[in-house]
Amino acid sequence: MQFRGRVWKFGDDIDTDVIIPARHLLTFDAKELAEHVMEDIDPEFPQKVQEGDIIVGGKNFGCGSSREHAPLAIRGAGVSLVMAESYARIFYRNSINIGLPLVECPEAVADAETGDILEVDTTEGFVVNTRTGQTYTAKPHAPYVQEIVNAGGLIEAVTERVRQREAESGATS
Repeated sequence: MQFRGRVWKFGDDIDTDVIIPARHLLTFDAKELAEHVMEDIDPEFPQKVQEGDIIVGGKNFGCGSSREHAPLAIRGAGVSLVMAESYARIFYRNSINIGLPLVECPEAVADAETGDILEVDTTEGFVVNTRTGQTYTAKPHAPYVQEIVNAGGLIEAVTERVRQREAESGATS
């Protein structure tokens, strides 16, 4: 899967309360959550972020609460993917489960600046920074992760598998 987007760079230890402040957790609606995404670190971010943009974080991105509101808010804002040096494991899992692709690439993170344009291929595992012309190697998504992300999330991927098996067996639901 290929992405091209403008970078919004943040630092290390961006926790789930910074991604979406707890005072806005009265909904699971991604678009409502997106109205407040990252506002405690950049109050104008929800108005500035555009469809297809890329969030770049440092180490331990998504630490803190296990709530899935954080990746929902990011996806609701139209962010195409998140690239970081490393992720909190539950944030990583929640993100993949809702179909938000993540990439780990410390070298590309170190060189990226807000406003850069990145081209990312999660299948082949590379990142290109169009400002510097530098290409970086990233770990590609495992095939099962790619399947989940391509489907739009875990529920959609499982639903598609069930449909395929029913079609193959002639069963109907």
